[in-house]
Amino acid sequence: MSAPARTGGLLRSLGGLLRGACAGVLLLLAQQGMAQQGMAQQDEAAGPGRDKVLRVCQDPNNLPFSNRAQAGFENRIAALFAEELGWKLETTWFPQRIGFIRNTLRAREADTDRFKCDLVTGVPAGFDMAATTHPYYHSSYAMVYVKGRGLDDVRDLDDLAALDPARRRTLRLGVFTASPVTDWLLQNRLMEQVAWYQIQSGDAEQYPGEIIERDLAGGKIDVAFVWGPIAGYFARQVRSVPIVAVPLASRPGLKLDFEIAMAVRHPDKAFRQRIDQLIAANQDRIDAILAQYGVPLLDARGATPRQPPARAP
Repeated sequence: MSAPARTGGLLRSLGGLLRGACAGVLLLLAQQGMAQQGMAQQDEAAGPGRDKVLRVCQDPNNLPFSNRAQAGFENRIAALFAEELGWKLETTWFPQRIGFIRNTLRAREADTDRFKCDLVTGVPAGFDMAATTHPYYHSSYAMVYVKGRGLDDVRDLDDLAALDPARRRTLRLGVFTASPVTDWLLQNRLMEQVAWYQIQSGDAEQYPGEIIERDLAGGKIDVAFVWGPIAGYFARQVRSVPIVAVPLASRPGLKLDFEIAMAVRHPDKAFRQRIDQLIAANQDRIDAILAQYGVPLLDARGATPRQPPARAP
């Protein structure tokens, strides 16, 4: 046999081997894909909602977000989702303190393989301890004071900084630890006038809104810097004195607005998509609930706070 003939034979044999190898690889990939699809379907079938129950974990004493009486806006949004799904709603209560996710979303019921909850209704977008849904609201920090006590013309941080120095030195400022406003206070030499508050105290009976409802209204502090939903809600709830809540806009080097999402476990991808769909389909109804609680919502650009209607829940 000539060399060309032998070469052609070798090439034909090699081509056959390659075709056979490719076919084997394709078959293996197809089998793996089917197996993964089957596992995904199995995980979805065994995941949240398999028994038509929406299990959420919420704080039992943290208005306007949630409480045991189901009077918070997170309670109402969870109830809305359960209604839309046609599922029963079950709530597990745990104070939002250090270890909240570990003791709720990642914790299993005793002697079962079921988690205590499948959904946490309020976390910062991009929260790194869980998988987060699309944001369902966007708000900002706020400055709160009592009307008629000499601060009525203060409508933003610049107005506060521009007060007469003698007047400004008399102000007592209530600020939560780790607040983003801290940098501004430091730059404007106001740190010595700050009364610090713990956002996560060890006492489950305490709640962040006390800074307005008790200390600001009672005259212990003159200005409170708090997260917008807390400011807007308690400005409406306090009846003893007129409270003014001023949403604060972010500025270069000072981010004061944040998007809030919901949290699920990382493997529960199908469930997260379902919650995303509920948020998208019910955004108008969610906004209406938030407005009833006085939550200062940002516009679509996330720039200018827009005031909700002045109707209390």
